[in-house]
Amino acid sequence: MESKNWIGGEWYAPTSETMVISSPSDISVDVGVLHFSDESDVIAAGDAARKALPSWADQPPMARGDILYRAAALLEQQLEEIAVLASSEMGKPITEMKGEVMRGVNLLKYYAAEGARAVGQVIPASQTQVLQYTSRVPLGVVAIITPWNFPVAIPIWKIAPALICGNTVIWKPAENASLSATRIAQVFADAGVPAGVLNVVIGRGPELGGALFEKTTLDGVSFTGSTNTGMHVAAMAAARNIKYQTEMGGKNAAVVLADADLSVAVPAILSGAFRSAGQKCTATSRVIVEATIYDAFLTALTDQLKDVYTGSALDPRSYLGPVASRQQFKKVQSYVKLAETNAKRLHRGQLNAEAEGYYVQPLVIEGVDRDSPLVTDEIFGPVMALLPASGFDEAVQLSNQTVYGLSASVFTQNIHHALRFLNESEAGMVRVNLESAGVEYQAPFGGMKASSSHSREQGQAALDFYTQTKTCAIYYG
Repeated sequence: MESKNWIGGEWYAPTSETMVISSPSDISVDVGVLHFSDESDVIAAGDAARKALPSWADQPPMARGDILYRAAALLEQQLEEIAVLASSEMGKPITEMKGEVMRGVNLLKYYAAEGARAVGQVIPASQTQVLQYTSRVPLGVVAIITPWNFPVAIPIWKIAPALICGNTVIWKPAENASLSATRIAQVFADAGVPAGVLNVVIGRGPELGGALFEKTTLDGVSFTGSTNTGMHVAAMAAARNIKYQTEMGGKNAAVVLADADLSVAVPAILSGAFRSAGQKCTATSRVIVEATIYDAFLTALTDQLKDVYTGSALDPRSYLGPVASRQQFKKVQSYVKLAETNAKRLHRGQLNAEAEGYYVQPLVIEGVDRDSPLVTDEIFGPVMALLPASGFDEAVQLSNQTVYGLSASVFTQNIHHALRFLNESEAGMVRVNLESAGVEYQAPFGGMKASSSHSREQGQAALDFYTQTKTCAIYYG
């Protein structure tokens, strides 16, 4: 397969530079070819989006919703094929990827239904014979910049609410999710999205980002990716005085208190830490365990770790597959080597893959300093650090001891401690007896501190971002 741009309703492959994409599960297998864009393609996408905006914004919301319903049906019909492509491209196990594609289907249906929802408020006026009310209007042209770790779900949870609200979109996907992006764009095209309403530009972020902000007229941007890049996006957006939304890093904690049910806690923590090879911003990377049950928890954890199957993304038995790229493999391995040098004890899962790929064995680390990079840095790989705590208060303090504030979990049967944790945790998503990674599509998604720009994605919150409020008043006397 080859990546293609979709700009102004036209498909084409740029010819300036190409790159072959190999499967992270087996680097001897080529998945497809990427064609990289230059700034002229970004400018063309911006012009197409601006031209298409008036007619799209004037469409009745229910008509826009009908297109999203058609996209949902098409995506569900092609679920198997798209999941295989995405798993082959970035390495997420096929069973998990099928679930992600189905999440995309549900997101499309959810936002399609918003086309029939009432919006705005009638507000009392101090003057007689005046009708005063608010309405929600589109932002305009929105840039959407998406990562590789959720190649289907994240683009759709940005694009679907943007479109139902009447915006037009320039979508720049991550390089190693660009084949999947091309297929998703085809779904929208086949569903009847008009020319210029959704434009896809394939290329490298550093080369295209400047053109997006300097050579196109944007009204908003939604970004998911690294903290450093997200802060740069926020600065560029602020300089343009346009609305921005940045979802960035996480160093999420699971707290296990002395009264926790380990039959619930251990599977949830393993899933939170090692599904998707730990490549989730909501992944569990720190586990804080009350000292009185530390040994019991460690025994239960390492017993179940033995059964965690690490293999090809296309193997239905795989609990986790490879990390997504050679670059990501080198980064994660640098932390593994740091752990081998600094940790007192290491516990590894099995590696079941036969082919040469970017595999990292699941790793549980004990006995590292609380200010170690293994505890403070977002590794974005299957690496979990265990930290003992003397009691509830120290556990909460350790959980909050991070520049990030995305997600946190506590495992306890004590309602007092559960409610205190929900209140005292400095995270945007807090859960009790549930893994840190697993927020539902109809719920707001976002974090505190360095994890987010403090707006929210998904659910009704997404509609707030992709619209602006207009206050209207009519004197009818």
